[in-house]
Amino acid sequence: MAPARHKHVLRVARPRRRLFRGGLAAAAVTVLATTAVAVSWPEEAPAQSSAAISMPTPEVSASAVPVRVAPISRSEERVRLEAKPPEVVGHKFATTAVNVRLKPSEKSRLVGTLKWAEKVAVSGKTQGEWAEIVVDKQGLWVHRAYLANKKPKPKPEPEPQEEATEEAAAAVPTGLSTAPCASGSDVESGLVANAVAVHRAVCGAFPSITSYGGVRSGDSGEHGTGNALDIMISGDPGWEVAEFVRANAGDLGVSEVIYAQKIWTVERSSEGWRYMEDRGSTTANHYDHVHVSVY
Repeated sequence: MAPARHKHVLRVARPRRRLFRGGLAAAAVTVLATTAVAVSWPEEAPAQSSAAISMPTPEVSASAVPVRVAPISRSEERVRLEAKPPEVVGHKFATTAVNVRLKPSEKSRLVGTLKWAEKVAVSGKTQGEWAEIVVDKQGLWVHRAYLANKKPKPKPEPEPQEEATEEAAAAVPTGLSTAPCASGSDVESGLVANAVAVHRAVCGAFPSITSYGGVRSGDSGEHGTGNALDIMISGDPGWEVAEFVRANAGDLGVSEVIYAQKIWTVERSSEGWRYMEDRGSTTANHYDHVHVSVY
């Protein structure tokens, strides 16, 4: 009898487990149905029975989902790349005195000059007739026609010339004035030393000129830094002034002279006066004044 009784107890215990589990499921359905009825508004249709409610099973992906913390900025990446100093790929030598500018343009700010045969690092980057050099980890620009792979040989000394005639000697200035001019107090304010020297030399040699242009507030070029002087003159007298400044460029620290839509620069002095593009007006083309830039 003991074994039969043991089997009877096992048969009774199994249905009770199923009833207990079924009771939990029924209770859960009852809670869902009660919740659905509780949140229904009187105007809405009666809530469906628990048997008609189909609860979708959410799909769970086991793969990692990348999270973007901040939007990717391509421009920011470019700024970081451009902030890196240029890579030096070699060295070249200046074949003459070469103007160094901040950007590859003759309108760009003049920041210095290379001396004849001076060795300079280069990045290999070019833009038109310009080549990038590297000075103190900064990229600057010069005319690449005046850079050579080998150090240039010294130029032969010029042969002694015959004494100039009295007429030719009279045409060459015998000295440069350094005395203050009547227009100096206003014009020289903010000018660098070389620009002041140009003003006083021109004023002394051409006392009839009384109008000059110096520093211009807000100008992003040489007139903003005090490295330029405008001499208000036109016609043939303007050429006399332009030639006077060019003849004394070395003593006055002049880097370029512009007049009547022509330009002369130290770095290309062997080419003489060169034509410039038409800028659209008499003043923009420098027909009514001589523009002088200095180091």
